[in-house]
Amino acid sequence: MKQIADRIKVVIAILIVLVLGALSAVRLMKIQVVGDDQLINTTHSDDDTFTFSKVITSTRGEIVDLNGNPIIYNTTGNNVILEKAFFPEDNQTGNRILLEIYKILKKRGYEYTDTLPVSLNTPYTFLPDSDKDADKMKKIIKLNAYATAENCIDKLIDDYEISDEYTDTDKRIIAGLRYDLIVKDFAYNIDFLFAENIDNETLLEIKEKSSVLRGVNIVEAAVRHIAQGDIIPHEIGTIGPIYAEEYEELKKKGYALNDVVGKSGIELAMEETLRGSNGKKSVTVSNNAVIDEKLTVAPTEGKTVKITVDGEYQKKLQDILVGFINRFPSINRNPQLKNVKCGSIVVLDAKTGAVRGMATAPTYNLADYKTNYEEILNSENSPLMNRATDGLYRPGSTFKTITATAGLNEGLVLGDSTFYCNRNYHYIDTIVHCTGNHQNIAVTKAIEVSCNIYFYELAQRLTINGISDYATLYGLGQHTGIETGDAAGYLATPEEFERLNLQWYVGHVLQAGIGNAECGVTPLQMACVANTIANEGVRYKPYLVEGIYEYGTDICSAQTEPVIAEQIDLNYDYVYDYIEAGMIDASHNMPQNHSLSNLGFDVAIKTGTPQPGGQRVQDSFFIGYAPADNPEIAFAGIIEGGEYSKYMIRDIILAYQECYGFTSVPVYNPSAQTTPAVSDTTSAVTETTPQQ
Repeated sequence: MKQIADRIKVVIAILIVLVLGALSAVRLMKIQVVGDDQLINTTHSDDDTFTFSKVITSTRGEIVDLNGNPIIYNTTGNNVILEKAFFPEDNQTGNRILLEIYKILKKRGYEYTDTLPVSLNTPYTFLPDSDKDADKMKKIIKLNAYATAENCIDKLIDDYEISDEYTDTDKRIIAGLRYDLIVKDFAYNIDFLFAENIDNETLLEIKEKSSVLRGVNIVEAAVRHIAQGDIIPHEIGTIGPIYAEEYEELKKKGYALNDVVGKSGIELAMEETLRGSNGKKSVTVSNNAVIDEKLTVAPTEGKTVKITVDGEYQKKLQDILVGFINRFPSINRNPQLKNVKCGSIVVLDAKTGAVRGMATAPTYNLADYKTNYEEILNSENSPLMNRATDGLYRPGSTFKTITATAGLNEGLVLGDSTFYCNRNYHYIDTIVHCTGNHQNIAVTKAIEVSCNIYFYELAQRLTINGISDYATLYGLGQHTGIETGDAAGYLATPEEFERLNLQWYVGHVLQAGIGNAECGVTPLQMACVANTIANEGVRYKPYLVEGIYEYGTDICSAQTEPVIAEQIDLNYDYVYDYIEAGMIDASHNMPQNHSLSNLGFDVAIKTGTPQPGGQRVQDSFFIGYAPADNPEIAFAGIIEGGEYSKYMIRDIILAYQECYGFTSVPVYNPSAQTTPAVSDTTSAVTETTPQQ
């Protein structure tokens, strides 16, 4: 019996060994095959041979201006990456390699910044405003929610066997790199990016140490450069890494966690076009060496996006705006107006809605965005905000063109209908004012001299519903549809006042009619208003993308066609005749050096000086188009807290003619134009007094 029992024990022992061996084999298979969904198979039991699929990143498309001059372009550079197929599984060896490559790169000026939300020095604390990231980290490294920063570092040190031989600083560096390998999905098919576009000396040092830097490799890659960072930087936008919260959605579209993606502007709006499509290759490795590579899916380059803006004109437009702001103290005659720093100009193609220029001040250069982001972010007057598309202002008297459209088109007034203006206007128990004593005045003259009382009378007849209906037809209180997005703004209505927790009074209809009630419009929207007047009620959707081109070629694969966003149905064909006549007459009230009367063609403009409240006494707004009889451009501009913004119009037009050229008028010849303009003094008196 004892012999039988002993034999049974032996059999059981053998079975246990076999089972454990099988389990070990299954575990090994999981490590090699199941552990990475791109690992295809393992072969040759006598060596370490396996095949996996690897992504070939596509080259991102470029962005060029209207003349094909590069704004964002690519060159070929060398990136430092870590490849899982060759990186040691032994934690301590891997730690040494991670620290060594980090220090080589730092010595050469390529310091890697990890995403671990913990301070770099002891005692360890969570970084400011990192609660969300800290919670995510605790889940990733499997710690309770109440774990401290010290607990998190200790857990990473323990999990990855980071030796006590290292200094606290080195331990923190390794822990940060180990954490990033996790969150960036380091895998056979996903390399870990250490540094981009390294120089030749760094490349040689890494190559010389390749025998000890296992898994570290140098690969050629497209390197994105900024050629003209001062060309509408807000609208060109930026690219950046994929954040964890974005990854689940982007993963479905074929993105890897170490890809870059458009974050703002055209880079974001045209992401699918610029990105292209990644390829794949099959890689077979044996004994830490690649023995075979096969292309399975060819990558497709992203396409080139050409914008509607001439780079030279954009620079001139920005200079016009900044130059005016810098000169403002010398022309300012109102002691209440000080410290003018901000403004915007927008110029549209009147026949299509294409953006031809978009200036904002203050601004920034895209080349500085990555290296000096915090400085730009914290700079005075928010240079990261594009005032052209996102600045919200009261339109002031420029809005009177909309009120006039409504009154004429609804038949509430005729072109020769008059109202009486003697400066003071009694409404219920309130007296409001005009800046002039215009006596009996009709719509064309009322637009020219910006008579408040005429438009008070008209606003009463329209009611707030009539005013807001036409403002909506002109595109106010809604997004314009521009590719990069913009602020919708809001209209002065009882509903909006309720939303803003403001009290609506019946008298607000008067201020709404002259653009001085509580409302918010953007310079881009007001340029669209000017363009709608220029096209007699046809409102085009503004756009920034001229066309899409095959990468590195002049082959256009898609051209943007103008889109009519709205058409105001005219009940009377004379509506815009009276409005345009008033705007042309308004353009004659300019000093000689800013004259719009000697260009060889008429210009139609309307100015306004709304009171925004708060710390600013007034703003200075203008809209217009040129040439008046055959409009080719429409424009709008604002100077925050200033006046005389209309003094920029002449330069805007002449710069456009120089860069783009007008097709319907001869090139400007100042010696051939002798039409007089009013004096500086007269203009200043007219412009200084705010429209109430």
